[in-house]
Formats: sequence, structure tokens, C-alpha cells
Amino acid sequence: MQQQDWNALSDDEFRGIFREWVDANCPSHLRFMRKQRPVFDEVAEWYHALAEKGWLSPVWPQEHGGMGLDAAKHIVYVEEWARLGCPRIPDHGIGLTGPLLIEFGTDEQKANFLPKILSGEHVWCQGYSEPNAGSDLASLRTSAVSDGDDYIVNGQKIWTTLAHCANWILLLVRTTKDDNKRQNGITVMLVDMTTPGVVVRPIANLRGEADFCEVFFENVRVPAKNVVGAVDQGWALAKSVLGHERIFLGAPSRPEYALKRLEMLAEDRGAFDDPAFRSRYARLLLDLNDLGSAFEKFAKILREGGQLGAEVSVLKIFCSELYQRITEETLAVAGEEARYYDDLPVGDNEVDAMNLYLDSRAPTIFGGSNEIQRNILAKAVLRLP
Repeated sequence: MQQQDWNALSDDEFRGIFREWVDANCPSHLRFMRKQRPVFDEVAEWYHALAEKGWLSPVWPQEHGGMGLDAAKHIVYVEEWARLGCPRIPDHGIGLTGPLLIEFGTDEQKANFLPKILSGEHVWCQGYSEPNAGSDLASLRTSAVSDGDDYIVNGQKIWTTLAHCANWILLLVRTTKDDNKRQNGITVMLVDMTTPGVVVRPIANLRGEADFCEVFFENVRVPAKNVVGAVDQGWALAKSVLGHERIFLGAPSRPEYALKRLEMLAEDRGAFDDPAFRSRYARLLLDLNDLGSAFEKFAKILREGGQLGAEVSVLKIFCSELYQRITEETLAVAGEEARYYDDLPVGDNEVDAMNLYLDSRAPTIFGGSNEIQRNILAKAVLRLP
């Protein structure tokens, strides 16, 4: 596959190339999917098209099959992806497992796992949160005990996204108990989910979809060669792969999409004739413009080679809560028509008012709840006790 230094292009050049290729290759029936988290089989043709082009893993180095994008070009990639309505693909292997192995994995692990992520043979999920260790992840209790060439894993994970259609899980386990600092004694493992003792139970969400799952481990044998990095040093590894991806939790794409739907519905239903609605709409529009400006401020830091500080947490709070306010206003305009999550006819288009409202409930929780983000801002930025 011919390689190109995408970072040498201007942002506008790269944006144009990416947009043209997506327009020609992303199936129309997959654009702007209602389902925010489709399973692999639903988007396999798009996944394989990206892999064949070499555009599946934007930030992996090119020698490992990625595009090698720097932070600036990655932002363009993500912006255009959202603007063009590309469906989300199962991306834990691309965004989490792959980068972790590239930085910390053995040569054997890289040779074995990276190509299978790109081919789609391995579909990954992320085994971090537990019933009593979500936002406070350091209190996790799933244990791994050394037994010869294996570890024996016992415990439970919860809110594991798309675990029911994954065949591998990137797992955080406790290998040593340290009463002085809970972050010590945590280890990263790669676990085959077809191993005896792994049980997955889907959890239906408000929309009746099973995005999340519980995963149980009962005396699961994991080869010691599947440990990534040093035993007991997994906390640093787990944090290291987040990198500049934190900014994308505050990308304005979701509220932008929602506001366009609100505009369509309000225009069709005559809501703009109401001065009170116009006032509420104006506030939402101005807030969206402010979010875009804030996002661009942090993006500029990355484009100039800087590092994001704790203050980036404000983006996630602002974005997720604005998304909720927009979808709440959409429901108010739709009224009784918004029953469940049926599409509402708007001229030649449709608006999924209830579907967007239900989807907006989750972002204030995932990726570190907004309460946790506020604590980060209070401690690290405002220096409050």
C-alpha cells in the first residue's frame, strides 16, 4: 500500500481529499445512522473499505498500517467524519488496544494482534468499569492470580460497550493489593472472550438497544504472555493511551446535528412564530457557537504541538449539557408527536426527536461523568481544596 505523509498537506488539502473519498466510498444507507453504536456486522463493509484504503486507524504509525496523523490532522479527520455522517465503527481495537500495544506491547503481541484489528478478525471491547469502580476506577477488584504460565481471573465488569459482539477484551485487573495507593497493583491483560468462564449479559438501554453489557469472569485462564507492559504497572498504561482523544468528548458534532434537527422541526411546525421559542433557540445557537470557539481554542493548542491540560474537561461538560438542552427543546416543539422514538415527518425529511433525546442522556455519564469533570476543574484548575 502506497504511503503518503498526510501531515505535510495543509488542513484544507487533507480535508478535501478525505471528503472526496468518503463521498465516493461510504455507503449512503450508513450515513447519519440513528443507531449511535452499531455492531460490527452492521458496518462491516465500511470498516473493510477503510482498512483497504489504509484509513481505518488514523493515529497509528504507518509502519503498523495506520495513517500516522498528528493531532491537527486527526481533528480534521474526526470533524469530516461527523460532518459527512459516517457511521461509528467498533473502535476499541483501533483507539485503545492498538495504541496501547504499539507503545507498550512486545514484538510478538504487535505481530499477532495489530493485523487482526485491521482485518476485523478481532473485535475488541474495553473492560474497565466495575459495579463499585466506575468513575473511581482505581478501586477495581477483578483479580488475576498467577498460576504457572497463566493467570486465573475472577470478577465482574459492567457498562462494557458492545461486549456481546466482541471476541477480545482489554482488561484491567488487580494483581496486587496496595493499601497505601490503590492505583498500584493494577495490570493490563488481553483476554480472549471465547475462553471458558467468560459470560456476557447485555443491558438494554432507554431505547431498547443493548449497547452495554455485564461481563463475568469465573476462573478464566489467561496466558501470562497476554499481559501488556509490566505486572502491577497497568494504571499508567491505561491512562497513557487517552492522549489528545480527550478533546473529542467535547467535539460539537452531536449538538450541531441536534440543532439542525430542531431547526427543521421548528420551521415545519411554525415554532419560529413564537417569540419565546425564538429567544430559547437564539440562546442555544449562541451556546453552540461558543462551544465551537472553545473547541477550536483547544484544537489550536494541539495543532501547535502543545499538550492539553485539565481545563479541557470544560469542553465535555459544555458539549454534553448543551446536547441535552437542544434535544429537550426539540421534544417541546414535537409535543405528543415525539412518542417513543418514531421519526417525525418534516417535509421530505424526518426528525428522530425522541431518539436524540434518549441518546443525549448518556454523554454526561460516559468518558468520566460530568461530576468527575467538575471535580477535576475544581482541583486542577481552580485549586480548590
